[in-house]
Amino acid sequence: MHDMDNKGLLIVLSGPSGAGKGTICSAYLKRNPGALLSVSMTTRKPRPGEKEGVNYYFTDKQSFEKMVKENKFLEYAEVYGNYYGTPREYVEEKIASGFDVLLEIDIQGALQVKDKYPDGVFIFIIPPSMDELKRRIIKRGTESAEAIYTRFQSAYHELTYLSQYSYVVVNDTVDEAVRRLEAIVLAEKCRVARNKGLYLGL
Repeated sequence: MHDMDNKGLLIVLSGPSGAGKGTICSAYLKRNPGALLSVSMTTRKPRPGEKEGVNYYFTDKQSFEKMVKENKFLEYAEVYGNYYGTPREYVEEKIASGFDVLLEIDIQGALQVKDKYPDGVFIFIIPPSMDELKRRIIKRGTESAEAIYTRFQSAYHELTYLSQYSYVVVNDTVDEAVRRLEAIVLAEKCRVARNKGLYLGL
């Protein structure tokens, strides 16, 4: 009996707002103790209750920009004057230790990650239909009709990036979506390309 490659995977999840990415991530993490959620770094100030290294790694702009120059992020972006990024070292360290790292991120961020870490597993989460997506956005009840329309248009546009991903998961029910995600992860771990050392000593 030979051990499979015990390195973890980087699992990148994207999809339109209202697709249920966060819910799927939480449910997956509960069922799979060998998986962790990636922790981002930010230059914004901590909010009450936020913990260093749990919610975010907090830093200043100068340190963040230095890390950008040194290529220490898998992806980063500036949002409302603050930087947010995925530290490469954290991800690579956890993967080397055998953990799967989940990264829930927008499409632009995912494409940056793909460029720097093509070995990742890129999964696009979609709702069962555009009607269902509209229903979910409206159900949140926090937005004006105009904001709902903008979000819906944005979701249509985001679907055009589907071909950039390796897999698509339809989130009809969370339980079923998590099972599909687990099946993808298992299949990826069985890929020959990830287990090149398996036949040695046979």
